[in-house]
Amino acid sequence: MSHVFPRHCKSDFPTAVAGDGCYLVDATGKRYFDGSGGAAVSCLGHSNARVKQAIRDQLEVLEFAHTGFFTSQPAEALADLLIANAPGQIDRAYFVSGGSEAVEAAIKLARQYFVEQGQPQRRHLISRRQSYHGNTLGALAAGGNAWRQAQFSPLLIEVSHIAPCYEYAERGEAESLADYGQRAANELEEEIMRLGPENVMAFLAEPVVGATLGAVPAVEGYFTRIREICDQYGVLLILDEVMCGMGRTGHLFACEAEGISPDILCIAKGLGAGYQPIGAMLCTSEIYDAIKNGSGFFQHGHTYVGHPVAAAAGLAVVSELLERDLMPQVKARGAYLEARLRDTFGQHPHIGDIRGRGLFWGVEIVADRTSKRPFAQKHGIAGKVKKAAFAEGLVCYPMPGTRDGKIGDHVMLAPPFISTEADLDGAVVMLARAIQTVLAAIPSEA
Repeated sequence: MSHVFPRHCKSDFPTAVAGDGCYLVDATGKRYFDGSGGAAVSCLGHSNARVKQAIRDQLEVLEFAHTGFFTSQPAEALADLLIANAPGQIDRAYFVSGGSEAVEAAIKLARQYFVEQGQPQRRHLISRRQSYHGNTLGALAAGGNAWRQAQFSPLLIEVSHIAPCYEYAERGEAESLADYGQRAANELEEEIMRLGPENVMAFLAEPVVGATLGAVPAVEGYFTRIREICDQYGVLLILDEVMCGMGRTGHLFACEAEGISPDILCIAKGLGAGYQPIGAMLCTSEIYDAIKNGSGFFQHGHTYVGHPVAAAAGLAVVSELLERDLMPQVKARGAYLEARLRDTFGQHPHIGDIRGRGLFWGVEIVADRTSKRPFAQKHGIAGKVKKAAFAEGLVCYPMPGTRDGKIGDHVMLAPPFISTEADLDGAVVMLARAIQTVLAAIPSEA
């Protein structure tokens, strides 16, 4: 009998015993293609020699030094490398242990920045419906997924939520892409005016929405307008690249595709590639200087902030991404995966949309392709697809509640950057079989 408290108490999971490139192996010897990189984490696969050696080497010299007393060489080197490649005026890196912590730190930094600037009335945070920013209480409140928030709502801070840029489901029939993007972005200005511009501290968004929408990029021009609005009203722009950053979309930082730079940027997942738990909150020199020249103390912290072994792993991961020039490969493999998905599902009667960027793709499953009507929640499509794909030997990332946190289903793929075309072919074949198995068991009237 296990004493582990699992994510799903009524499920029995196989035991993972080995990782081999793009594959995971369980205790029976069965191999699974890691088609979602866990949760868009394993960008370098599971047996990268350089990263493993960097961890061993760091353990030989220093395993831990609390940042209340020391900095460390790997943390300094990783910060230097990230900032050398960061967009805009991003100038400082604050290391944490994961994405939720990065978002928590970003929210608290935004608040403290305005307090230090003599604007303590700025307290409102705005984000988007159907966003996901983490599972700690602050990050959960910032997220826009009703299902995740429901039972914890009495504990959550008040956060405003505007519409996502979700062209497939929310663009009007007669509306151009450009007009839709501007309309969606202008909801931010409307909400700022409703709250009072002097009271709003930050807007938080994912450049490509991951878990809760299924790899949805914004339409062209949307984030340009968002940046303009934030600048006009003195609101900080926080971009959550925890899932879509670190090369996942074909750019080291996902916002590069939008031609903008944030004031605060959150990364994790691909930063450590699964080899160590690490995330980071990055900020501009202006924000850092406000703290440095004010109280001099960011009133935030965790025990494992800047952990030397995690930082050493992160340094090796980012070095691999840059020195092996993996961004062009992500774009090329992403184009190949998109073509395979469109060839397989482009005319499928129950696939409504195929969207994504780089090696980050989502397929939305619908009851009716013409009307875009999703399946009823009772059918549990996403959960069944996850189970059927796993039986085939594919780890993918299906999620329910695509439309509003309750109805709608999508499947997300985020394979390792080292995936071959043959690996991707196999993943699409397994996914197609899994979807077919699930849909064949759904009554036709559904």
